Amino acid sequence: MNMDLLESLSVKIPNVVLVSGVPAYEVEEVEDFLLQYGAIERSVPINSPGSEFNNMLVVEFKTGSAFDLLGPILLYTFKPLDNEYHIRSLSKIYAATVGCTKTKTYLADLKQVAKLSGRDFAEVLQELMTQINGAVSELRPGKSEGFKQECAAVSECKPAAIPDQQTHNMAIPVTSSAALHSTATEGHSISMSAAELNPPEVQRYVVEHIVKSEDVNIRSSHRLRMFSGRLPHPQHEVDYDTWRSGVDLILKDPAISELRRSRHILDSVLPPAADIIKHLNPDLPAETYIQHLDSAYGIVQDGEELYVKFMDTLQDSGEKPSGYLQRLQVALSLAVKRGGVKQSEVNRHLLSQFCRGCWDSSLISELQLKQRKSNPPSFAELLLLLRTEEDREASKTLRMKQHLGTPRHRVAAQAQFAVEEGRGVCAALSTLTQQMAEIQKQLAALTASQSHQSCTPVPKQHQKQRTDTQGNISSNPKPGFCFRCGEDGHIRPQCENRPNPALVNTKRKQFSERKPKWQKGNSSTGHLN
Repeated sequence: MNMDLLESLSVKIPNVVLVSGVPAYEVEEVEDFLLQYGAIERSVPINSPGSEFNNMLVVEFKTGSAFDLLGPILLYTFKPLDNEYHIRSLSKIYAATVGCTKTKTYLADLKQVAKLSGRDFAEVLQELMTQINGAVSELRPGKSEGFKQECAAVSECKPAAIPDQQTHNMAIPVTSSAALHSTATEGHSISMSAAELNPPEVQRYVVEHIVKSEDVNIRSSHRLRMFSGRLPHPQHEVDYDTWRSGVDLILKDPAISELRRSRHILDSVLPPAADIIKHLNPDLPAETYIQHLDSAYGIVQDGEELYVKFMDTLQDSGEKPSGYLQRLQVALSLAVKRGGVKQSEVNRHLLSQFCRGCWDSSLISELQLKQRKSNPPSFAELLLLLRTEEDREASKTLRMKQHLGTPRHRVAAQAQFAVEEGRGVCAALSTLTQQMAEIQKQLAALTASQSHQSCTPVPKQHQKQRTDTQGNISSNPKPGFCFRCGEDGHIRPQCENRPNPALVNTKRKQFSERKPKWQKGNSSTGHLN
């Protein structure tokens, strides 16, 4: 297996795992799973069709401590939803592949040395193994005898093959050198390695059936719906209040880290809402993103306005009482959130407004809701009461229809009554039509008589009296000045000047003097006519 591609990535091989067959849209989900073992430095997908590592994901941890928990369970099969991804340690693959390649090369060189020197290759190899055994004895005193048995099988070493993507989750455990020495020679005490006390098979089973299932449930339960801020919102998105409720659950969950909270929020926001927070630092806490989004899409009304809106919420036509109560709860929750109502008084306000805005007085009396205002029930209790009563009434109505039914003769009688009633209405209409015709005739005759009287000539004496009357009326003099300030052109109610009694009295006298002259002239004109 060619390791040049992995070496070109400049990764720390002991801190790297390989994940096979991960598409681009599932990379983040795999990273979320691996984050529970340690912080990730980087993840690099490999797209090299000519390499054995094609379509694999290279994940490098920041420290090697992540392998304290992850190492014993590898090879591990991660199964999110309907997919399977195999996670393997790069250090084991690298050591097995490169080590065996180097060993084969060294043995070939050693055979060439034996051939050139004229010695037997077995003798040369035996001397080499003796030297290696001595070096190991210095590092691990008391283990040389067991190591000799290991060295005897070196010539039979075969490259370790990487399991393909169809390998089962329960991989065959690799026996370590410590395990080979767990059983000492006769007369020595027996010691067992950590791998034997805690077998990898047991660790894989625990992670597969307990840790993994819990992790999948946690991630699926905390996955937020998409929100973009567009109006009206598309079918696959939700409004801001619904999205904000899901965010509140994530913020209150202590099991979710701050990094995951921010990632959940960023992954669930689409443009144009994403444009508001994309300029922020990714390391900021989740509350900072929420603060910016609240300023753009949150409620701007204060608590008092929302409380007034709650008080104006009444039951709609055809709406069930339980549905009306749910609308009230939503409106009241907004008022509480903005400080318009105290949390301790929520139940009291909810019950009071329901009794005020619900038009079904019989239901309120049946459940004695007004009597419970001193000790109001919670929203859940009141909703259960209403739904139970609604179900009882619906069942009663259904039983009544099934029991009474609608007999055929009753339907016929009702139809006959409807026909007779229709005939009576037609007769009444014809009578009214005749009466209207008579009234119109009388009105026409009356109008004709009045027009005939208006054409009769009026005596000259009456005309003269009418002319005199009209002349007197038209010739009556008017003062033409203000009784407040004495100025001409306006009257007292419209005057804005200061009072001037002297000028007013002067003009009154002048008017009194002119008035007899005007009356005398009009009377002479009337006699001439």
